[in-house]
Amino acid sequence: MGVVLLVPLVGAAAWDARSSGTLSGARTGLTIIAPASTGGGWDGLARQLQATMRDTDVVTNPQVVNVPGAAGTIGLAQLAQMEGQGDVIMITGTVMVGGVEINDSPVGFDDVTSLARLTDDYEVIVVPADSPLQSVDDLAAAWQADPGAVAVGGGSLGGTDQLLAAQLAQEVGVPATDVNYIAYSGGGEAIQALLSGASDVGISGYNEFADQIEAGALRALALSAPEPQPELGVETLYELGYDVHQGNWRGLLAPPGLTEEERAELEAIVAETVATPEWAETVERNQWVDVTLVGEDFADFIDEEVARIQAILEEAGL
Repeated sequence: MGVVLLVPLVGAAAWDARSSGTLSGARTGLTIIAPASTGGGWDGLARQLQATMRDTDVVTNPQVVNVPGAAGTIGLAQLAQMEGQGDVIMITGTVMVGGVEINDSPVGFDDVTSLARLTDDYEVIVVPADSPLQSVDDLAAAWQADPGAVAVGGGSLGGTDQLLAAQLAQEVGVPATDVNYIAYSGGGEAIQALLSGASDVGISGYNEFADQIEAGALRALALSAPEPQPELGVETLYELGYDVHQGNWRGLLAPPGLTEEERAELEAIVAETVATPEWAETVERNQWVDVTLVGEDFADFIDEEVARIQAILEEAGL
């Protein structure tokens, strides 16, 4: 029901974006769907793309529409129904791959058009500044004593945050299904839960917690990066002796049924945007990693990600 009711809302937004320009098409009225609430990583990427496209005149009037829910699978279902609309793109990423699996979504990546991978960043495990958990070792010990007593807040079920929690729990001998994981719809909610005491531990992309870490409200225990990141001043799980890492890539999808010309135009828009100095500055400022991959290479990457995450979820019993 939610999917059916929300489709006209996105359709109307796309029409408003198209009609506001003097011409029609993606160059003058591109709609960017962020399939999550405001304040999170997908919303942030959508709005950074919007700003860069507008400021560099790659797209005249890009608009962002938020369609939150079910690890992005509500937005994915809507996108699959927008067949042939060549002026719509949607943010995707690791979270959505897990969301499709854990929500048993009837719509998957084969039902839409794979457009491009853009960025990667790393997860960070944090606690409130006054938490008695001083290290990952302390978290492991608390889990081993009573995993249900430690509330771990993060993003959607099956997403990157829960994947990291599951892998770390298994690494320290705790069944992933025993972890008291609480899913929030965005980074803002996860921060509030930590600051209010509703969560004991938080997991999200580093950038989402960065301001609170720098302000001293939250304390970082570890990064999920595969290699040291000295510029962040936080040790990785590998450096701390835990054989765990988890990336958080983000990219773009488009509706199904596009013509070759429409798909090529969207790919050109993406390529022009990420080639600008403004985008390079955005990537650096947000401490993202540029992992641009376009077209069929991205489609192949998604296939590999689906298989990888299916294996993690199966092993974790999720």
